[in-house]
Amino acid sequence: MREERRKKMNEPSNSDHLSPITHHGLAFAIWITGLPASGKSTIVSALKPQLEGLGLAVEVLESDEVRRVLTPVATYSDAERDLFYRALVVMGQKLVAHGVTVLFDATASRRVYRDFARSVIPRFIEVSVECPLATCMERDRKGTYLKGQRGDSLTVPGLQSPYEAPTNPDLTIDTTKVSAKESAEMILKMVKGKFL
Repeated sequence: MREERRKKMNEPSNSDHLSPITHHGLAFAIWITGLPASGKSTIVSALKPQLEGLGLAVEVLESDEVRRVLTPVATYSDAERDLFYRALVVMGQKLVAHGVTVLFDATASRRVYRDFARSVIPRFIEVSVECPLATCMERDRKGTYLKGQRGDSLTVPGLQSPYEAPTNPDLTIDTTKVSAKESAEMILKMVKGKFL
């Protein structure tokens, strides 16, 4: 009985592997990746209401917010990051499977994190937000880079820890040249062309 229920829900029995879940409806996921303070959250804030205006249910999975629940005393170790991003992807996968469009607002400094999401979420867009490190540091309202410079954090992507930019993103946005509103419109145009 339990095995039949698992098959019906299309959930993998092997916890080390997740298969794509077939979803119903128009739901999809967009991963907006880039260095800290590159403009990801500002784009998400502009994009979310536009997607909702199309009648879509939209959920934002913002890394800092989710981290406060999953890893409240975050160490940002490689092992912790691997676990965190795997959990974040599974959350997004489940939401999409139930008809909720997901916006991943997360640096996800390693490509493998975003590639994993693409492998288990059939309708998926990766947006690369490009912005020079110096500009990101100037924009840094959260103080992420300041903590890194002071030595309070030793794992800031782009500063002490490498950031692996997408090699083949679905869309690239240079936030030194394009506003958040224009960025959202670019993403929306792609969404309409691919999914709606």
